Amino acid sequence: MTLLIVGATGTLGRQVARRAIDEGYKVRCLVRSNKKAAFLREWGAELVRGDLCYPQTLEAALAGVTAVIDASTSRPTDSLTIKQVDWDGKVALIQAAKAANVERFIFFSILDAEKYPKVPLMEIKRCTELFLAESGLNYTVLRLAGFMQGLIGQYGIPILENQPVWVTGASSPVAYMDTQDIAKFAIRALSVPETQNQAFPVVGTRAWSAEEIINICERLSGKDARVTRMPIGLLRSVQSLLRFFQWGWNVADRLAFTEVLASGRPLNAPMDEVYTVFGLDKQQTATVETYLQEYFSRIMKKLKELDYEKTKNKKQKDKKTPFKQSSKVNSQ
Repeated sequence: MTLLIVGATGTLGRQVARRAIDEGYKVRCLVRSNKKAAFLREWGAELVRGDLCYPQTLEAALAGVTAVIDASTSRPTDSLTIKQVDWDGKVALIQAAKAANVERFIFFSILDAEKYPKVPLMEIKRCTELFLAESGLNYTVLRLAGFMQGLIGQYGIPILENQPVWVTGASSPVAYMDTQDIAKFAIRALSVPETQNQAFPVVGTRAWSAEEIINICERLSGKDARVTRMPIGLLRSVQSLLRFFQWGWNVADRLAFTEVLASGRPLNAPMDEVYTVFGLDKQQTATVETYLQEYFSRIMKKLKELDYEKTKNKKQKDKKTPFKQSSKVNSQ
């Protein structure tokens, strides 16, 4: 089976690629830059230049492909809008996959997308699910809540560096999941017939509020967080203002997602039946506590090593300094 993985250089996509390669699949990755994707080639993947926003590049990439796993999404640094990448690009990919007679299509959506029609990314995800279901492809939709990897930049690093931790409104508890565990579900779906033409929640072991995450980070780092609350009303005002400028549309669409995170409604779903269908063991799924503990253990160890080296170098420098001064006095 040959897999085409789209978005393989991203936080989730690289874990999907790694898992597929480790399980013996022939992996092809659609990439915009061979240089940035060099690590995928080193892992054993085939790289094919292409871009969702240029449909003419997709036909060659899909030649001989058995299944597509789409982990792509627009990034904050992209000049393109969410609509251009997450809607126009996905529609082009699904149509091209259908034309290429691809046997399976795995799509990552967002949990509860149908509950937020005014949030652009959520509405686009909902519409893409419908478009995929009506395409005639054999598909599986995995509805995610949040990545544990994102907790490091949002909470871990700011707390370690004594920088503000931004929290909005009534923080919605989120069932974060390690992208390595999400990758397990994506690859397993390829070999489990019961997952065809179905949508499943794929979320962590429990939902965590921002305050709970901050408490864990404080305990593990030994530092106090500088929590700054951003009023949701202010964010809405900024979002409305940005709508007046074309260059601000992408930022405005992303700010709209704060409505989800500040709604107070948990992003979570029961997973027992999902584990049964996929034949995976829930006990092997990483928890937020263990994930953050491993991160802080590594970083605190590294900081101690750097502090030790700094102290050692300072002592050596202090030993040399008196000698130099003494030599200078004697010469005079």
